[in-house]
Amino acid sequence: MDETQISVLLPVRDAAPFLAGCMASLDRQTLQEFEVIAVDDGSTDGSSEALDEWAARDSRVRVIHREPEGLVATLNAGLELCRSPFVARMDADDVSHPRRFELQMREMNELPWVGVVSSFVRHFPWHAVGEGFRVYEQWLNSLMTPELIARDRFVESPVAHPSVLVRREVFQMAGGYEDTEGPEDFDLWLRLIEAGVCFSKIDRYLYFWREHVERLTRVDGRYSVENFHRCKAKYLLSGPLAESRRVVIWGAGQTGRRLSKHLIRGGAPVEAFVDIDPAKVGGTLRERPIIDGAALPGLVEPGTVVLAAVSSRGARELIREQLAKMGLRETRDFWCVA
Repeated sequence: MDETQISVLLPVRDAAPFLAGCMASLDRQTLQEFEVIAVDDGSTDGSSEALDEWAARDSRVRVIHREPEGLVATLNAGLELCRSPFVARMDADDVSHPRRFELQMREMNELPWVGVVSSFVRHFPWHAVGEGFRVYEQWLNSLMTPELIARDRFVESPVAHPSVLVRREVFQMAGGYEDTEGPEDFDLWLRLIEAGVCFSKIDRYLYFWREHVERLTRVDGRYSVENFHRCKAKYLLSGPLAESRRVVIWGAGQTGRRLSKHLIRGGAPVEAFVDIDPAKVGGTLRERPIIDGAALPGLVEPGTVVLAAVSSRGARELIREQLAKMGLRETRDFWCVA
């Protein structure tokens, strides 16, 4: 095990119907110098026995059985046992491409300044994937460079959590996962990028995300829209808005309304909202005026940050274009947050 390059962090909770596919995809890896830290979070469906059988025939597999404590505690318990310089995340209901570890390790070796390497992802079975996840997958796979990942980090989670290979020292620097009762992966990415960690993404489909009705993002309240807004607000306040004198939110709809609640509670100097709906312009939201786009230049001065918070299809690019025409620079004067 001293020659192990990668520790695979595999949390398991009642994944019996899918576990065999996950294990087979690890067995097929072209890079075989890895260990598996499988942390069983109190499974009752036969997953525990399947993991023990796997460990009995493969000395690289270590199984830890625990009373159910939830995903964050399970991940952190597994992290403490990872002995390799790189940690690969994997979920028990998913499948990795045979060359995933090989190509991700190549990227790490060629780019020593990169701390997190992901890849393109594909949901399956495709007929079960809803429109929302299809749109998210398309956007996720469009973030092909470190700059795009950092730029769009407040839109949504910019990398798929179980697809990543992370330098163990990065996890150690971050102190592992934080239990914020929200999306633990999104919180970690925002924390790491704020700390200056560089993310990379391989432009190949190396991870396959299984869609099913029991998927955590569907059934666990920590992944609610409200919790994502709370997480965004936390890191906007500590990052791009920390020195702002004025905040203008473009979007007086549901997204702008939800996000602004957390920003204002956190002390952000939100002064106005922008909207194109004539029925809203001239009114107020959270006791701030709603103006049209033509009035925005009058509010923009040094220290002003504009947040584009419209989630309608295509709105992000249109707002980007208009703000750029005003001479505003993205990641300095404005950020897309939806």
